[in-house]
Amino acid sequence: MGKLQRAARAAALTSVLCLGGTTILSPVTAQTAYPSRPVRIVTPLAAGSASDVVLRILADQLSDHFGVPVLVQNQPGGGNVAATRAVTNAPADGYTIGWVGNNNAIGVSLFRDATDPRQDMRPIVGVSEFAYLLVTNANSQYKTLQDWMVAARARPNTRTIGTSTAGTSNYLAALLLKSMQKLDITVVPYRGPAELSVALLRNDIDLVINAYGGLRTQIEAGQIRALAVTSAQRMPELPDVPTMKEAGVPDYIATSWNSLYGPKAMPDQEVEILSAAATQILNEPAVKAKFKEVGFDAHALPPDALDRRMRSEIDRWAKVIADAGLEKE
Repeated sequence: MGKLQRAARAAALTSVLCLGGTTILSPVTAQTAYPSRPVRIVTPLAAGSASDVVLRILADQLSDHFGVPVLVQNQPGGGNVAATRAVTNAPADGYTIGWVGNNNAIGVSLFRDATDPRQDMRPIVGVSEFAYLLVTNANSQYKTLQDWMVAARARPNTRTIGTSTAGTSNYLAALLLKSMQKLDITVVPYRGPAELSVALLRNDIDLVINAYGGLRTQIEAGQIRALAVTSAQRMPELPDVPTMKEAGVPDYIATSWNSLYGPKAMPDQEVEILSAAATQILNEPAVKAKFKEVGFDAHALPPDALDRRMRSEIDRWAKVIADAGLEKE
């Protein structure tokens, strides 16, 4: 049983009343301390993706902390709509929450049926931040990102970038590169990291843009070569890989993030308990190290700061989408 759960139960014991020699429970005590049964985290991302890996690290830690199962439910596809609806339509009791992030900020401007986290969900805690890598097959002719862009301009509509499903952060990051560099290329969405890797290794596509965690095994095996990282600074895990600016694409930064959100009417107490527990976990050195292994930074954000970030990201990606001439699907 975790510290917060033990504290909640201890507080409940102080509400015991004695009446005529009979011990009774106050209405507050009669309620079971949260969480007393399994908590479900619904994610729109495919199992095995880098974000799925860090979510499962957090879920395991929360399970240990609370002494109840914290389960991950993958519900990918559909522009995150199905996954977020599973949260917004669930009882607002803290037992169904969502893995929400940059994809949801993008979806507000890209999908007609997208849930707007600003209006329809409640922020709980920011969890992680990460950048993307642009990689190619190790046997590819492209030694640098500039090599690929030169080829793309020489032979319009023949070069490709593979990404996750349409509406995800790396999908938009690819479109951002296409728009900023005025490249006549095709962005090809795949359902998950396994399909992306297979396509690249078979040379079905030229490049892949994805998080380090989804590429690490192939990079370490020498099967793929990293051409650039999308953050403002180089990754400590790959110090020889240039930033996009260093690779010849100035002003290009595309990082992503993840968080936990609940239904709009989720009670304050449950939000506070989950936020405090996750913050404590994310500040533990061992957890930070596990996140780093897949290229993520564990970074807890309280609900108010998370809400500000979501609003800022919605505005930022709305401009990217408008500049790319994309219409709502």
